[in-house]
Amino acid sequence: MKRNTGCNPLDHIHSRRQFLAGTAAIGGGALVGLGGLTNHVVANTLKSDQKRILQVYLQGGVSQLESWDPKPGTLYGGPFQSIATSVPGLRICELLPGTAQKMHLLSVVRSININTNNHGEGQVFMEKGRSGNNSYPFIGSVVNRYLTPKNSQLPGFVHISTRGLQDDTAGFLGSRYAQMKLEGIVSPDNLDRQKDLDEQQFSRRSDFRIQLNQQFTSRRSKALVDSYDASFNQAAQLMARRNLFEQQPEKQLDRYGRHDFGRYCLMARTLLEEGSTCVKITHHGYDTHAENFNFHVEQLGEFDKPFSTLLGDLEESGMLESTLVLIYSEFGRTPKVNHRYGRDHWGTAWSIALGGCGVQPGAVIGATNDKGTEVVDREVHGGHLFHTYLQALGIDSTANHDIEGREIPIGDPAVESIKELLV
Repeated sequence: MKRNTGCNPLDHIHSRRQFLAGTAAIGGGALVGLGGLTNHVVANTLKSDQKRILQVYLQGGVSQLESWDPKPGTLYGGPFQSIATSVPGLRICELLPGTAQKMHLLSVVRSININTNNHGEGQVFMEKGRSGNNSYPFIGSVVNRYLTPKNSQLPGFVHISTRGLQDDTAGFLGSRYAQMKLEGIVSPDNLDRQKDLDEQQFSRRSDFRIQLNQQFTSRRSKALVDSYDASFNQAAQLMARRNLFEQQPEKQLDRYGRHDFGRYCLMARTLLEEGSTCVKITHHGYDTHAENFNFHVEQLGEFDKPFSTLLGDLEESGMLESTLVLIYSEFGRTPKVNHRYGRDHWGTAWSIALGGCGVQPGAVIGATNDKGTEVVDREVHGGHLFHTYLQALGIDSTANHDIEGREIPIGDPAVESIKELLV
């Protein structure tokens, strides 16, 4: 596959440095989210009654050689060493020391080939399990539809990120199952009820809105009204849960880190504890066309502590048994280093990690060759992973969506799950 060297690499260096500087500048700001773990009674109830998914998206394409599939001392291995993990015989890059101590909770897939080096195409394939431009839903919207309880007090699919928040994640499932976007960890605008409306007046106005919607849809298509209702209901759910955006205790700040990603992880834990079905957090900045090694030191240094802390908290509370955890990108990085000491786009042979609900812990699926240039064992792609995620959560990915009487396969019927990865 021809490697992609685009993304305006020289501007990319400048913008990344600005972004990192900005992150450092706001590092001491206030954190929102709830403090403390859910008590054991609540955690056990969540564990038995609801399955959930935590998606940790390393946007831009984290290097597999600097994370899950290191090859020190080889032609393209780079300057970093591999380190032992809590799984005998499994080694990962030295840039992930905290995660290495939690690898007995995770597994690694080292044999992904999605046959594209394009950011958008790679993200679609990894989120939808299908390649190409299509209207299929993201994995988060699928689990929102099938796993979110009807009486849930929070939106079923929440994405925390400062940028790159897409609107159309639900596809043909409809906006009711789309992600709710939290732009960072600040409270959404206009969350409070208008001061001149008391609770009874607000309720009466809401009932009137529903009545008008019913009259409108009795003679017209429901699509626009459903979209509006979904947005209104998500806002109403959050209005009732303003306490989610209270100040986080200093003790938790120290544990997770005071930078943006630490805050995202902390808020993700809160939302999962409080009943959200899918929480996705994005860590930006892995598109390392230049200075790949320096930037991975910075980015993975920022990722490792909060992620390993979050994973440990989920285990301690008992929630990991019912929470599928994914750490993924849209592709990996080229084994060969370019003239700017960067690695370019590489969808041919790369890795992800996952664990928790329904996943065999401590497993290694597939392998690449000694140079990391191609898959030599158990090649898989986004379609196989999509089936695997859903089946780990107890959803039959070989069944069909029923969309207004039309049946559409949930997972790509041409492929199947990675069965040896499932419990």
